[in-house]
Amino acid sequence: MNRLSSSVIRRSSSVIRPPSSALRPDLQIIADFIPTGAKVLDLGCGDGALLEYLMREQGAQARGIELSEAGMLACIRRGLSVRQGNLQEGLADYPDGSFDFVVLSQTLHFLDDPAMILAEMLRVGRRAIVSFPNWGYWRCRMELLVTGRIPLAPDLPQPWHEKPRWQAFTVTDFARFCAGAGIRISLQAYLARGRRVYIRKFTNLFSTTAVFVLEPAGA
Repeated sequence: MNRLSSSVIRRSSSVIRPPSSALRPDLQIIADFIPTGAKVLDLGCGDGALLEYLMREQGAQARGIELSEAGMLACIRRGLSVRQGNLQEGLADYPDGSFDFVVLSQTLHFLDDPAMILAEMLRVGRRAIVSFPNWGYWRCRMELLVTGRIPLAPDLPQPWHEKPRWQAFTVTDFARFCAGAGIRISLQAYLARGRRVYIRKFTNLFSTTAVFVLEPAGA
């Protein structure tokens, strides 16, 4: 087992650090999955909060890609290495295996071609980390049953008609996609309304957000 793999396993099995006030709960879990000194690319990095944390607290060699001008300006103010552009074009510029981890947080459900982006993430990086809202949560199911309306994601509420448009999917949907696409889920964590929950069964029923570490199935 190589040094990076050992480090990831040790960090994931240790006690999770208390959440930083500077990070969303899912971003804190992502940070805990990344070992010290790793090379990281954050896709859709927003205001750069995760990148700054990884560089300051974990000595990461971190950079990002961000489409919005507001996000870019926030990253520049933090002194981060971030380029502006869409994910498809940005990833195409990197050779295979450029990073240890490629991160995509709370963005997967907004993508027009998520399968392509995930494949590119695992080409550019040795591992990919994704977080996404889970529409399989029991309250979402009840809302659909009672009201007949597609519910908002509990941890990321946004009406269906606003930009960017989203596509609802569940933890089970994503796990089945990975199995069919030759992607292995090597580590996983779950949140329920912003708090980490330790559940082994019925994760699709009781979690509002999932965080997965992905690898090619043959890795």
